[in-house]
Amino acid sequence: MLKDITLGQFYPAESKIHALDPRVKLVGTLLYVVSLFLFHNLAGFLLATAFLFFLIHMSKVPVSYILRGLKAIFILMVITAIFNVLFTPGTTIVHVWKIRITWEGVRAAVFMFIRLTYLVMGTSLMTLTTTPTRLTDGMESLMAPLEKIHAPVHEVAMMMSIALRFIPLLVDETDKIMKAQMARGADFESGNFWRRAKSMVPILVPLFVSAFRRAGDLALAMEARCYQGGEGRTKMKPLVYGRNDGKAYAVLWIYFAAMILVRIFLNLPHVPLLGH
Repeated sequence: MLKDITLGQFYPAESKIHALDPRVKLVGTLLYVVSLFLFHNLAGFLLATAFLFFLIHMSKVPVSYILRGLKAIFILMVITAIFNVLFTPGTTIVHVWKIRITWEGVRAAVFMFIRLTYLVMGTSLMTLTTTPTRLTDGMESLMAPLEKIHAPVHEVAMMMSIALRFIPLLVDETDKIMKAQMARGADFESGNFWRRAKSMVPILVPLFVSAFRRAGDLALAMEARCYQGGEGRTKMKPLVYGRNDGKAYAVLWIYFAAMILVRIFLNLPHVPLLGH
């Protein structure tokens, strides 16, 4: 399960998506996430699906590698779908005791499951094709106007970069601790929920100790190098838009406009499995 966490990891490849400016990918990810909550019919679903898999194909990142990230939140997705099925009012199709399932609930659950799946895949694609350093530079550049109201833009971008860098490190550290505990006879699989939760304590305590130690070492290293924030700092590799970045922006806004038009004008009938 730990090896299935892809957030914060970079997948090296030679592709047009990798070569894009990080600001393009940040804006594109934001637009795609917003677009996922615009569609309420089959046409929007097909458009979002086609756009996502087009980007995955262009990125040269294996689909199986991106899908690995879904395993970490699969239980959350299932719980969300169950709540939509059980607590959405509408036309009843199944009524057992106090449990009532409606067509509207099934449809809401299916679409919410799709949205969460595509949301994770879209954000994973951004981090897999962008190094943490480039991602930090892109966030800082996009948030630069907030400096006029004295917002700590550089510090926020730095914290995001450090958090992304720490995710793979903490995953590896957790895996090492689990293997060490299992070698000493620890059992993390058998028993009921509470017993398994209690068995995680020997993992969490050394993990927190290790995380605080790493944070302390990082703070000392930054102080030793006289780090004092972003004021007066220059960039080793300044971000510059290229021709392909302009084309990418055009594709993104065309897709977003198409999604809005689908929502407003194209109301295809829902298939029986998903709606009325």
